[in-house]
Amino acid sequence: MKNESGARANQLRRTRKDLLQAAARLTRQGRNPSLEEVAEEAMVSRATAYRHFPDVNALIVEASLDLDTPQPEQLFLDGPPEDPVARMERVDSALEAMIRDNEVALRLMMKHALDRSVRRTDDSTIPMRQNRRTPLIEAALEPARRQFRPVALKTLTRALAMVVGTESMLALKDVLQLDDTEARRVRRWAIRALVDAARKPATAT
Repeated sequence: MKNESGARANQLRRTRKDLLQAAARLTRQGRNPSLEEVAEEAMVSRATAYRHFPDVNALIVEASLDLDTPQPEQLFLDGPPEDPVARMERVDSALEAMIRDNEVALRLMMKHALDRSVRRTDDSTIPMRQNRRTPLIEAALEPARRQFRPVALKTLTRALAMVVGTESMLALKDVLQLDDTEARRVRRWAIRALVDAARKPATAT
């Protein structure tokens, strides 16, 4: 049963990504596609598309973010070496630039996700958001993975996902009202602190 639920979750994530990529392709062609046209391009049914996105505007907004989010192979093409802190700082810089250039779209995406979570009556296994940051974090930590216990590496990856990205921007900018320089300093402190904590030997509980 657990394997079946995991396989279904993976399939749902792939379907969502296929819809985003299809929307991005059509947008790059200068088109303003309907949700039905995106579904056809992604080779899924109209009903499936509507299960993942409430309307075409939500889909197009998020597809634009897919285009601007850096890919791991691009981000680490020329280093830096194995230092996980330096590599995570590169992830942070790339996401900071993407967020700065797409802040309105990101806030709209968050609004769509929050609205849908409040009204949600459909399949709870359908992902609300695309996980763009974890592949970047995993790529950043990969050369140094032997520095961490497997459990610590898994926890570190998840903890770092809370430090970089849109939610971090909202907390630092909207709640704490920090400027870009101070927000960056706080994120970099947190990145280093989390990496250092993950390197520590396990303690008995």
